[in-house]
Amino acid sequence: MAETAPIERVLHDPRVRGLGDLFTRAGHELWIVGGSVRDLLLDVESDDLDFTTDARPHEIKEAIAAVADHVWTVGERFGTIGAELTGRKVEITTFRSEVYVPESRKPEVRFGSSILDDLERRDFTCNAMAISIPEGKLIDPFGGVKDLAAHRLVTPALPEESFSEDPLRMLRAARFVGQLGLEPTTAVRGAMAALAERLRIVSVERIRDEFSKIMVLGEITPALWLLVDTRLFEEFMPEIPAMRVEQDPVHRHKDVLTHSIAVTQKTSPRLVLRLAALMHDIAKPATRSVGPSGVQFHHHDVVGAKMVRKRLKALKYPREVVDDVAHLVWMHLRVHTYKMGWSDSALRRYVRDAGAQLEDLNELIRCDCTTRSERRARELQARMDELEARVGELREREELAKLRPALDGRQVMVHLDLAPGPEVGRALDFLMEIRLEEGEIEEEEAYRRLDAWWAGRGAH
Repeated sequence: MAETAPIERVLHDPRVRGLGDLFTRAGHELWIVGGSVRDLLLDVESDDLDFTTDARPHEIKEAIAAVADHVWTVGERFGTIGAELTGRKVEITTFRSEVYVPESRKPEVRFGSSILDDLERRDFTCNAMAISIPEGKLIDPFGGVKDLAAHRLVTPALPEESFSEDPLRMLRAARFVGQLGLEPTTAVRGAMAALAERLRIVSVERIRDEFSKIMVLGEITPALWLLVDTRLFEEFMPEIPAMRVEQDPVHRHKDVLTHSIAVTQKTSPRLVLRLAALMHDIAKPATRSVGPSGVQFHHHDVVGAKMVRKRLKALKYPREVVDDVAHLVWMHLRVHTYKMGWSDSALRRYVRDAGAQLEDLNELIRCDCTTRSERRARELQARMDELEARVGELREREELAKLRPALDGRQVMVHLDLAPGPEVGRALDFLMEIRLEEGEIEEEEAYRRLDAWWAGRGAH
């Protein structure tokens, strides 16, 4: 863990020194604080810095007005003023403490008077350090440096007090486990489990945003298991721990939850893909049945897509995220029929149905293989290689990315003398079926087929 070189670089940054001089002349303290100090000690590069000060928000604005390229005040009521200084983004927050009242969904913000009071209210010791500007003095009243070096996740106050004040800190604990490789102490784990229900007072939006940060971590496995083991998942996504007891007949060595977390770790850290990986088997508990051939999960892809929509909507994810994750879950089994052979028309339909998510879908399918059998793993990867190669060949011949009927709506309306309406849509669907089944046809042939289809409908 680096300690001096990164800090020296920041201290010699003229923008940082200039900011410190401004506040000093105005009679105020200024400190780099929290995660910014932690990242400096870990030598993690960032163009963003967080500061804290005894100045009140209106005094912060006055102090930086002359030097900031931009100032934003979205967080002013919480004591935070944001600014951009020649390309470096900074947030400056008044010393504060924030405590949830028992039934509140938003923190009650109180401004503080000292840096020590401000650090004491922070979530973990690794974020409870500060560096004075411009002097460069590091203060670490709770042993954050030692905890970082020992890979420990510890709260400055008793964890029960810290998590009760802001229950979202329990989700942040999971994030830091994955992001920083820290191990929660027994006391921290115990408090998370004991206070899991307290997460209910936190707004859905805050939970969603913190969970989304977890889902794009490079090392996500320990974070997800911490959410399971402390029962936090039960408070905002109970379908996940419900998968723990369901045995998967395909992946006999893992229960469904263990398999799902393994798949999530294998996928690229993109939010939609990771959510789909975690939730792709979410309906197996609901669709589990036992028949002559053993345990089965009929239609868990279709049922799962519906469950995904319901859960992600409850978490208030944007509509496009809900649609894309549900679509991946709905399609994740489609490719397994490929081993029986697919015609070119089946390939076209696969590409059409996958749409813009084709790349993510193929990656999800590849990562869904967590079997210990090297032979079966090789067979799946070989099938995927063959499928993608055939899709590539079809793309070159037929421009699959632009799958559309041979005629457009205007041409159909002119040729059949139709006004806009359902009949035009049906005609285009007919032509699209030809495109999917046969590939591209000439325009003249398309008109001939359209006439025959229209006559067969008994239209005049």
